Amino acid sequence: MSDTPRNIGAFVRHDQIPESPPPASETGIVGWVRQNLFSNVFNSILTLLALYFIYNLMADFLPWFFGGVWRAESIRDCRDILDGARGGCFAVLSERWHQLIFGIAYPQEAYWRPLLAFVLLFVAAAPVLFSDLNRKLLGFTAIYPFLAFWLIWGGTILNPVFGFLGFVVAYIVFDRLSHISFAISAIGGVVGAIVTWFVGGMIAAAVPELLALEAVPSRDMGGFMLNMILGTVCVSLSVPIGILLALGRQSDMPIIKIICVVFIEFVRGVPLITLLFVANVVLAYFLPPGTNFDLILRVIIMITFFSAAYIAEVIRGGLAALPRGQYEAADSLGLDYPQAMRLIILPQALKISIPGIVNVAVGLFKDTTLVSIISMFDLVGVIRGPILASTEWNGVYWELWGFAALLFFVVCFGISQYSQWLERKLATDHR
Repeated sequence: MSDTPRNIGAFVRHDQIPESPPPASETGIVGWVRQNLFSNVFNSILTLLALYFIYNLMADFLPWFFGGVWRAESIRDCRDILDGARGGCFAVLSERWHQLIFGIAYPQEAYWRPLLAFVLLFVAAAPVLFSDLNRKLLGFTAIYPFLAFWLIWGGTILNPVFGFLGFVVAYIVFDRLSHISFAISAIGGVVGAIVTWFVGGMIAAAVPELLALEAVPSRDMGGFMLNMILGTVCVSLSVPIGILLALGRQSDMPIIKIICVVFIEFVRGVPLITLLFVANVVLAYFLPPGTNFDLILRVIIMITFFSAAYIAEVIRGGLAALPRGQYEAADSLGLDYPQAMRLIILPQALKISIPGIVNVAVGLFKDTTLVSIISMFDLVGVIRGPILASTEWNGVYWELWGFAALLFFVVCFGISQYSQWLERKLATDHR
């Protein structure tokens, strides 16, 4: 007779097994290297080739940079100090930094003025770039262009004050007459601004010494400061103009649509350097004799028109990407055209257009160096002209052009990083 089997009860675990740590080869730096650099044979070969290239590049660059000379009177002194050793002549940056940044003719005792304007630029741009900040800061944003003009160009403070008041009067008149018609309110606003500026000009001429800074003519502007002025002003103006052109190109009014199409296609079909030559030479023939039209203002107008045409096409692509249902939703809510564009259509179209707008802005900022072709001493013009033409520094190339490339890279990289942050913040499609 066989033994009776014993009843063995089933075991049930009541607590969870602790998680085991991942393998050391899959986490941390080792895991990142294996996943991104040596994930397969082909990537491993490319990684080794890239490391070999970087090694050879750094083997030449690091001794040249760290063995460079930062204090010397000329390139001959640099060579005497180096005495055959490998090193860069960075003394040109120490000796001519003020020309590289502010140009060759801007008064040295007034360098604090563009520096202060540059610092205040970040304060003024902050509430526009970061919507989480206090909206009251937009008041300073509205005042900043006139304050910066006074700081950089100088003169009596009454000029920027009445310039700002002209826009305020134009807005008040436009708002008061908006119930009549758009055309009448717009004409009234323009007339109000012109009258305010005319009266302000007479008052400023009567008391020119009131809170006056030393006046600096536009021909004395130069260096990287000129590139920053052109880039900041032209980008700020081209975006709203580009929006109006994009909306005008989609307008149902034939005359408005034809004007916008002709303007966009003509400007996009002409090189920027041609427009700059027009601003420098040809435009003077269309002005009355004896008229003094500031060259920087002419260049700003041409560069703004050029970039606005490209931004208009970028925004038109954003408008075309929106489904028809968005327009129908605005109509179902009873919104008129301005309300629909301001509240529903444009916010979505601009979000789609951010990469394209940033691409145009970066290209525009780099294209400001073309003004050196029309004898304006921006950063490139200063390097090609007064510095390399002098006997003291003739032959110093890598140090100067590397410094110029570094300045432009810092600005353009900052713009790119901000655009990527803004895209991530506005990425609401998945929510």
